[in-house]
Amino acid sequence: MKGVIRMATIKDVAKKAGLSVSTVSRYPNDHPYISDEKEKRIKAAMDELNYSPSMVATQLRSKKGTMIGILVSRITNPFFSYLVDSIEKNSKLLGYNVLVIQTYDDPAAELKMLELLKQQVITGLIMCSVEGNPDVIETYQQYGPIVFCNERIPGSTIPQVYTDQEQATFEATNYLIGKGYKKIAYCTGGSLTKGGHGNARTAGFEKALLERKLPMKKDWIFKEVHTIADGHRIAENLLSLPGNNRPDAIFTGSDEVASGILQKFLEAGKKVPEDLAIMGFDNQPFTAMLAVKLTTIAQPVDALGREATKVLVAQIEETAYQIDTTDLKLELIERESA
Repeated sequence: MKGVIRMATIKDVAKKAGLSVSTVSRYPNDHPYISDEKEKRIKAAMDELNYSPSMVATQLRSKKGTMIGILVSRITNPFFSYLVDSIEKNSKLLGYNVLVIQTYDDPAAELKMLELLKQQVITGLIMCSVEGNPDVIETYQQYGPIVFCNERIPGSTIPQVYTDQEQATFEATNYLIGKGYKKIAYCTGGSLTKGGHGNARTAGFEKALLERKLPMKKDWIFKEVHTIADGHRIAENLLSLPGNNRPDAIFTGSDEVASGILQKFLEAGKKVPEDLAIMGFDNQPFTAMLAVKLTTIAQPVDALGREATKVLVAQIEETAYQIDTTDLKLELIERESA
């Protein structure tokens, strides 16, 4: 009985040459960023495996194209919707498709997306929220490039595209204090655990209060809140507090949460900002159309998505790219609510 002869694949060539599949895939096209030394290694591996450059093209055509993974906590958050839109538009301009997965702040769901990188379902991954252990995430870089977008993890080896959210929150909190508010509540989408998302904002908030020796009461802290409905619940909680234990301002960390609080306070016959000053975050389009226009912080969503995509693609294609920080600035938008 004759044995079955297995034909070599592009992965076999990459393994033999000690290079990535994406590097080998560019060999037939005389890609300008493949060095002479790498070309020699690829050619030697192909010769040894009896593999021709035309077979590379055949295998690549059999696939749907290079896929980039985008990981977000929840796509229903308008900020993440706009961010994904920016990443997808920029990815398509560079010849890539995208696969979006929501984690709902679950580290296990995050790990499943990383496994897709390991299985080569995706070529690279942009993580727009991070809940898992950064040290564990770093180990997956051996399977493909990873970029943190809108997340800053000090000391991590993973490239990061971010804004200074700690400083922006510090300044926004000082803005409230400068307006005369001394009892300031705080909301975060994170869990307040070490390494969880939202920690930079929390650090900025705490720093501002500490410098002014203002209280940070447990009853005024709300974690893992994201939606208008969450804002409704927070407002009901605040309204149930005795008047002398009720905050006079709140930093919400989210325009959606802020709008929910605003709605319930107005329905209860309260005045904003007289009874409660409200600070949003993101500057979503609806914030200028509310009954009381929302004071908030504008994020450079388009720039975040553009730069994160360029950094990731540069890694995939093994080219150099320097992050353009020109537009990666946060801006306080002063309106009526605070």
